[in-house]
Amino acid sequence: MTYLWSVFTKPWAGLPGAELGRLIAGLGFAGAEIPVRDTAYVTTATAEAELPTFTKQLRAEGIEPISVASDLSEPVFAACSAAGVPMIRIMAPLGDDGYAASVRRNREQLEAAVVLAEQYDVQVGVQPHHGKFVPSTLGVLQLLSGLPERFRLVWDAAHDALAGDDPAVTIELGAERLGIVNLKNAKYVETADGWKTQFGQADEGMSDWSAVHAALVRAQYSGPICLTAQYSDLTVSVEERVRKDLRTAVTSWGRDPSRE
Repeated sequence: MTYLWSVFTKPWAGLPGAELGRLIAGLGFAGAEIPVRDTAYVTTATAEAELPTFTKQLRAEGIEPISVASDLSEPVFAACSAAGVPMIRIMAPLGDDGYAASVRRNREQLEAAVVLAEQYDVQVGVQPHHGKFVPSTLGVLQLLSGLPERFRLVWDAAHDALAGDDPAVTIELGAERLGIVNLKNAKYVETADGWKTQFGQADEGMSDWSAVHAALVRAQYSGPICLTAQYSDLTVSVEERVRKDLRTAVTSWGRDPSRE
């Protein structure tokens, strides 16, 4: 199976497009998810004016934008449409009013975005995230149930493992909605302040990337794989860590587990 190996460019969010493209191409990637936030080079306020040029510069360096990490405002939809970016990735936050009320609120926001998604021909990807968001793949699938096909699941290896789930189950159940696969790893570590989440490299967490690959092969998934470049220990450079993780994944995933 051939994948578009991509990276979330949050660690280098302040770089202009040409410089960013050269950096991540040099790390071995061919795709990128771009943060469009107030803390990034392209902000929600400037997206319509700047995102088309930014993505053109990435493409000139051989990098295809797979998504933006942003919000569901109309300027972001318009910017993605003009720039040829296929997806806006979001998460589903949980408020103090409880899980059920939060899910209803998120669902209403997604339903309100249907018109914009259709108008601008841009997908919406929802990612599970432990903590103060809908934390599980199955929770996101419930949230998306009945919405148009443009509303996709962004499956995440680390958060699937943190939720105690099995990729053989969640990828199969989410296969029809699967838009992007995030590849990272994490584990819980005990500290003086209680159990904390620690993000590490391919072999430093609870997610078995080989099992993820096997599940993706069974699901016949051939879309983008996005390494999120998220690491808790920054004593080693992000560039060195993510280059190693990409090499690990590409080397091991070059085998078809269905033939072994």
